[in-house]
Amino acid sequence: MKFLTQEEAKRVCDKTIAYSKADECQVSLSGNRTGNIRYANNAVSTAGLTEDTQLNVSVAFGKRVGTVTINEFDDKSLERAVRRAEEVARLAPENPEFLSAVGPQQYKATPTWNKRTADIDPEYRAEVAFRSIEAARKAKLQAAGFFDDRTAFSAHANSKGVFGYQELSNLGFTVTTRTEDGRGSGWAKRYANDAGKFDALEASSIAIEKAARSVDAKALEPGRYTVILEPDATSDMLSFMFGALDARQADEGRSYLSKKGGGNRVGEKLYDEQVNVWADPWNPEVPVLPWDGSSMLARERADIIKNGVVAGLDYTRFWAQKQGKRAIGRHGNIIMSGGSKSTAELIASTKKGVLVTRTWYIRMVDPQSQLLTGLTRDGTFYIENGKIKHPIKNFRFNESPVAMLNNIEELGKPTVVGGVNAGFQMLLPAMKVRDFNFTSLSDAV
Repeated sequence: MKFLTQEEAKRVCDKTIAYSKADECQVSLSGNRTGNIRYANNAVSTAGLTEDTQLNVSVAFGKRVGTVTINEFDDKSLERAVRRAEEVARLAPENPEFLSAVGPQQYKATPTWNKRTADIDPEYRAEVAFRSIEAARKAKLQAAGFFDDRTAFSAHANSKGVFGYQELSNLGFTVTTRTEDGRGSGWAKRYANDAGKFDALEASSIAIEKAARSVDAKALEPGRYTVILEPDATSDMLSFMFGALDARQADEGRSYLSKKGGGNRVGEKLYDEQVNVWADPWNPEVPVLPWDGSSMLARERADIIKNGVVAGLDYTRFWAQKQGKRAIGRHGNIIMSGGSKSTAELIASTKKGVLVTRTWYIRMVDPQSQLLTGLTRDGTFYIENGKIKHPIKNFRFNESPVAMLNNIEELGKPTVVGGVNAGFQMLLPAMKVRDFNFTSLSDAV
């Protein structure tokens, strides 16, 4: 696949818009090259490279919209796509919430592209798998993992003069190690924009240590415990909460941020004062594109929670206009402040508690309170007098991240993680929280 430069992408976008006879036209153009390697039972099972470039053209006649996606960019294909989008628009019903396309935006570039990541090749991927597998073999464990890397460009334009272009790259890695008898399991996940900050052996060593230490887990009575949640354990819970930062849901009474009698809870203190959360597209550890792809609005740094107080919500353009608010590009990342302590240091300051490596199979129980249910896995340990005493059987929990953020005892150093439910890149700390509610035991490892 040929990556289009900014000038080449603009030519394609301008040409497409010029073909349109509609009231307005919007174009999104993107290209992706994604490589991967997968292994299980200490052997590589698959490896691959996928490449794709596509163009999405959307036109509007009044409030009637038509959209077409293609992956051919010669003049005839571009014109045919525009004509087809116009045909669809004429047949479409009116969208009562339609808003005309935005005007020119100021996009300040963000550091989403890194040469070391963009230069990843099959040899690099093979080395990642080899280092992880070799470490597991030496420890007499079984490893399974997946590594993928992505290099891409994104461009968009509209008939009102908007144009944006940027390149991006990132990588992700997960590894699970298990004892040969299946009684012990460890896990680690890494995400980075810069390959220079990624070490497959470091991540694998953590999974190996947890697998070895989690054998012969003892049952601990369910109940409320002081818990140290590693960043990846917090991310899967908090992403549900962060995914509900929509102003319309709150104003219409459909979220935990809805105020009784109408409106939302912006300005109310809902969390511990230690909780500070914001979005910042220019953060070097979790950078995102400087625009929101759905609206083409520029993103800005925005406070979400400040000293425990709800500081801001996400507004679509339609809802912002209806409510008399200013719309900005919706958040692409979430950053939460923390302390300077490592997870080990949080453990050292804990008299009695539980260390949770990972949470999974999380489901929403009550959106109004954000009550979730889920399970721990891949390394759950009992802490006594500042040390890990022994592994314990996994738990099912019933807990709300809102309540959890009101029970903070201490925050650790923030780490880059991903949010599986909200799609955010996140920078989150490990957390020591009190009264975490474990409701039953699970025999799974």
